[in-house]
Amino acid sequence: MLAGFIGFAVISKVPNTLHTPLMSGTNAIHGIVLLGGLIVLGTTASACWTRSCWFIAITFGTINVVGGFLVTDRMLGMFKKKPEQKGASTDE
Repeated sequence: MLAGFIGFAVISKVPNTLHTPLMSGTNAIHGIVLLGGLIVLGTTASACWTRSCWFIAITFGTINVVGGFLVTDRMLGMFKKKPEQKGASTDE
């Protein structure tokens, strides 16, 4: 819970222009964590409940990474120039 409060306090003070690089960095870190979880799951987990816990953790982590990439893509799309429509003239 303390990590959640500290994370909220830190993120709320970050300017909007830095959110995209920050999310990209955390997505990369979380991807490494997921890879480590998959390796540990494949080598050491033998009990059914241990595998279940690892599976749930990896599932939630995957949802977090995919969601983070979708949000990052959407934020980067806000900085792209919109294509001009042909035939729509406001000079008339």
